[in-house]
Amino acid sequence: MTGPSAQKATHVHSEQARRLTLNERLALMNLISEGARKGSVDSPLVADIFSDLWELVDSTVSGAKVDRLKQDAANGGFKVLEVNAETGENLGRLNMLYLNKPIPCYYLVYVEVAAPFRNKGLGNMVLKSFRDFLVEKNAVGILDNIIPPDDPTYDIYAKLEWMPAEAVIGTPWEGNGGFYMIFVPPSMAGRDLGDPVRKLLHHLKRKRAAIEMRDNEVMVQRTIEEFKDLYSSLLTYFRDEIGTAEPSAFMQFVFTRFVTKLLGFRRRIGQLLGYTGGESLQQIVLAPEIRALPVKSYAPKELADKPSFVTGDRELWLHLPEPLKKHPARLIESLPNYRRPSLVAWLEEQGRCSSDTLTIGDLLDLGFDPTRLKEITLDNEEYIFERLQARMLGQLEDKKALLERIAPEMQGVRIRNGRFLANPPLLVVRDRGNAYVLRRKVEGIHWEEAVDQLQSCPALKSLNQSLAADRMVVAAVRDAANWLKSRLEKDEEGFPDQATYFVAWDLDNNWPRISVDVCGSFVETIWIA
Repeated sequence: MTGPSAQKATHVHSEQARRLTLNERLALMNLISEGARKGSVDSPLVADIFSDLWELVDSTVSGAKVDRLKQDAANGGFKVLEVNAETGENLGRLNMLYLNKPIPCYYLVYVEVAAPFRNKGLGNMVLKSFRDFLVEKNAVGILDNIIPPDDPTYDIYAKLEWMPAEAVIGTPWEGNGGFYMIFVPPSMAGRDLGDPVRKLLHHLKRKRAAIEMRDNEVMVQRTIEEFKDLYSSLLTYFRDEIGTAEPSAFMQFVFTRFVTKLLGFRRRIGQLLGYTGGESLQQIVLAPEIRALPVKSYAPKELADKPSFVTGDRELWLHLPEPLKKHPARLIESLPNYRRPSLVAWLEEQGRCSSDTLTIGDLLDLGFDPTRLKEITLDNEEYIFERLQARMLGQLEDKKALLERIAPEMQGVRIRNGRFLANPPLLVVRDRGNAYVLRRKVEGIHWEEAVDQLQSCPALKSLNQSLAADRMVVAAVRDAANWLKSRLEKDEEGFPDQATYFVAWDLDNNWPRISVDVCGSFVETIWIA
């Protein structure tokens, strides 16, 4: 290989010619382990990464210590204690807010322990170090405890001399629904702290929005740094293969998984309170050799178990084409991508065909992974296969059970005069580290894409201006969500955040299905999936 591409690849290799750190190896391990280690754990490619890692975790944690950073007055009162191994590896963080009036106080915002090091005693170690830090600073500690007193892990606070706020202020605290706990350092023992602590709690209540916004900003910044470190570790691990004429399916799969995770993170941070995009993901720039890799959404066969039917309509499964049952991932991934409006518009702008192979760079340009939804026709009926990570199957089963329970109640329900229907999964199959969910194809699109099309598509702007169709869609989905909440049982209260809503849409003409009559305008149908 010669020319500019070779020079770029050489540059990537020379920059990354180093050993992976422990945290980088653990991050790489977590990325690959989500479905990739389904059998051939002795594969050399996998063994290079996983060999002796958990022993390293144990030995690293045993030598952990807390690095007490200097106070940073320019950081809005927010402080961080970092837990570092003797080797310098960062294992976790304690984030807090400093208040100096009416008495010195540190409010614990959250404790963050890196996933590979959880359940190793680090959380207890961090809290103990926080207590020692408070003693050293002669400051009161406050935290908002979400663990109920009857939970066995509640003892961690009592053993470290934390007490309910009521024990200090003398009366139950009624503010913000929080269950505050207080630590009083020995230097303040015997003092009447009721009034100062009450004032601190009121101050924290006023600052709650700022605390949550700052919390979001810090977490976004930290997560971006972790993505950057992980990308660096991937370049290191695959340095001898990057830029070669025939990159392995394994490398394509791992970089595809990395990018889809990145896109998922970019989509979700837009919902965070106070997030302004200051820590832009544009900081993460992929090398041209990586952007040019074909998308590989399922694990190589060397790393996968045999395909298996998981749940659903077994009769439907038996009537599926034999090639699909024998090689589900390979056949499903070869199906046409679901022609959602944003994908169709992008293909037209690029002068591309729907059958063209997509690259990792294409996913970044699109901002989503169009290969996740595939269209298939079975017995003259239209269906959709949705690819999920296998770890989400438990959540999917919970959603299916709930939809089946409330389906009888949905008969005849109208949401702002429009129909309200369910589109539950029909069957689920696992293969190559993924779960594939079969649903009926509905004449609709995700409500957020509908709003985006109404606001940005030139052909729809006049309609939107005359009917306020975007607000109509939002109001209908909000009412549908409220109806759902009214039917939930106590153990199902987290479901609304997992529900997906589709609104009626003419896919062939990219036009909303909105009815206009004497009762007003309304979205014809809303589906919940």
